[in-house]
Amino acid sequence: MAASNAAFAAWRREGHHYRHRGHSIFYAIGGSGPWLLAIHGFPSASWDWHPMWAELTARFRVVAPDMIGFGWSAKPRQYDYAIVDQATLHEGLLRELGADRVHVLAHDYGDSVAQELLARHDERARQGEAGVAIESACFLNGGLFPEMHRALPIQKLLASRLGPLVGLLASKRTFASGLRTVFGPQTPPSAELIDELWTLVRHARGHRVFHRLIGYMAERRRNRARWVDVLLRTKVPLRLIDGMLDPVSGAHLAARYRELVPGADVVELPHVGHYPHVEDPPAVLRAFLELHEGKA
Repeated sequence: MAASNAAFAAWRREGHHYRHRGHSIFYAIGGSGPWLLAIHGFPSASWDWHPMWAELTARFRVVAPDMIGFGWSAKPRQYDYAIVDQATLHEGLLRELGADRVHVLAHDYGDSVAQELLARHDERARQGEAGVAIESACFLNGGLFPEMHRALPIQKLLASRLGPLVGLLASKRTFASGLRTVFGPQTPPSAELIDELWTLVRHARGHRVFHRLIGYMAERRRNRARWVDVLLRTKVPLRLIDGMLDPVSGAHLAARYRELVPGADVVELPHVGHYPHVEDPPAVLRAFLELHEGKA
């Protein structure tokens, strides 16, 4: 077995499990220091953080779950998949681990989960209630503003009445084609990465719940006021690290973030696409750690 394949197998073997609404949730955990919650995107899993894992765990106590419907976690066919439920999943896991103060690093779908967590944090702070406190939030490419999300054709199909059929007919070839579309031309996904991510998608026939998971696009529109407003008023330190070549949430997202968010802190990565933490881990790590100078 190649070294990277061995690391992929070890990621699963060394992972832990937590119960959410009766379902098994996989999570990776490691390191010591301040708590860092790493929230993955759609349609991948916590494995996305592997390229940065050693460096992150050298500075933080990092926890990275596979959300329900993703990766090595349960993928029930009849389930009301929702961003708000995924936020509750993360809060429950943090409580079980005894993490009462956390930094957040999020990508894509995970950005919306982080926005809901931020909204809850701010509500508790205003009302003087106890709960998990968020000390900082760092976003990677994602749909922070639903009007700026440029969905891929496959995402639009999944969100249509054809969604169940599209998910059923999904193949490694079509999956790889979609993935290559959102990576930068100089940083394409390797054949090995495609194999790993497809393995995670196919686990427990996860492709068959794609049409349910894709409901996050409509959920973002319904919750725009709540999730955008928190970015405008929170006192939690924020940073956006954006791969500018991403057709879904690249340069146009960074421009909108600067337009709307007071004192916008944006790091542009001009040479990468939608998966900056996979395409250029050292650049993302540098930009992320800058946020924590004097904070972590």
